[in-house]
Amino acid sequence: MEPLEAALREWHDRVSARGRAMATGSARLESCPRAREERERKLPLSSFLLYRAVMPEAASAAAVRVTIGDSEFDRDTAVTRRAPGVYDIDLSAGWTIISAVNGGYLLAVLGRALGDALPHPDPFTISAHYLTASRPGPAVVRTETVRTGRSLSTGQASLLQYDDEGNEVERIRVLASYGDLDALPDDVRTSAKPPAMPPMDQCFGPEDGPAPVEGSSAIADRLMLKLDPATLGWALGQPSGRGEMRAWFGLADGRDADPLSLLLAVDALPPTAFELGLKGWVPTVELTAHVRCRPAPGPLRVSITTRNLAGGFLEEDAEVWDSTDRLVAQSRQLARVRLG
Repeated sequence: MEPLEAALREWHDRVSARGRAMATGSARLESCPRAREERERKLPLSSFLLYRAVMPEAASAAAVRVTIGDSEFDRDTAVTRRAPGVYDIDLSAGWTIISAVNGGYLLAVLGRALGDALPHPDPFTISAHYLTASRPGPAVVRTETVRTGRSLSTGQASLLQYDDEGNEVERIRVLASYGDLDALPDDVRTSAKPPAMPPMDQCFGPEDGPAPVEGSSAIADRLMLKLDPATLGWALGQPSGRGEMRAWFGLADGRDADPLSLLLAVDALPPTAFELGLKGWVPTVELTAHVRCRPAPGPLRVSITTRNLAGGFLEEDAEVWDSTDRLVAQSRQLARVRLG
């Protein structure tokens, strides 16, 4: 078993054990007025543990909200142009789960480089193939313009790092088309509907549980996630089997969403495999994201579903909705799971 796989299995087991222990009722939580209120609403008492046990305590929304361009996300995805089409980046350890750099963060890094290399500013569609696991530290992004047109430009990019033997290794390769979201017409004709979720104050975040599992997830310090309790049975050892995950999403420092942070949002929730009763690492093989419009200020809602797990692979279909009930991003990824 790979070290990361083993660590994630241990982390998952610890979270579930904590959930079961609290489900039997801890004296500390039993005396909590909010816990009693939740019990009266017939939600599991142990729901309070879920998010904080899942992830370390994220910084609450900053007293002074940061602006787009001045947040940790912007600094950690910033690339430096070394030569035309070539960019340097220091991948931050702050966006890791155990020791793996999050795929959505990596997609945003590549998306930022392509936004500089191409004549159009905004990602419309971006498809990434994850070839090998990326590590925190120096990396190089090499871009190539494939085609430019009046409304769309297309490019490809690769992220590369050096391995322990000094060999250059390609970690990710993407193909993307960029345009100008602000130039799109306002006409919307859709049958899509926002996910049915409880209000944010009825979902669960770091402040609703006990002390976090140490070292489990650095990325959680940088996110505002409030998970729908209907998709958290896995953390109690009672997965629903439905393959669904839903959450309110934002950045912990209060920065509003933009097209690049949407690339992070589609890959920031716990894997749906957990609600299918599986444990451990669920590495992304391929991810395609569509950015449909510039999101309005305010928290996002992310809904992810899996309909088919077969042969050790599953798909995750994600929708991201903004505060005006507009569908702002969609994605599909193919991921690998360990069965048994």
